[in-house]
Amino acid sequence: MKQALFGLVVSAPSACSGPFEKTYTGDELMADEPLLVRIMGECRNNPGTLRDKPNSQNPAAADRKVRRERIGKSLGG
Repeated sequence: MKQALFGLVVSAPSACSGPFEKTYTGDELMADEPLLVRIMGECRNNPGTLRDKPNSQNPAAADRKVRRERIGKSLGG
C-alpha cells in the first residue's frame, strides 16, 4: 500500500506539468527562421522560467550560428 501511495505522489506533479512540448534542435531552428524568431521572443519575455529549458538554449545557439554565417557572407566568405 505504501508503494502505491508513493507512486501516486511521485507521478502527480508530472501529470500537472502540461502538454508535451517538442524540443527543437539547432538545425531545425536554423532551417525555420520564423519558428526561431518566435521561440527566441518567448524566451526573452520569460527568461527566469525558460532560461534552463532546452527550447531556450537551442534557439540561442542557432541564433548565434545564423548571425555568424550572415557576417561571414557579408564579409565575402
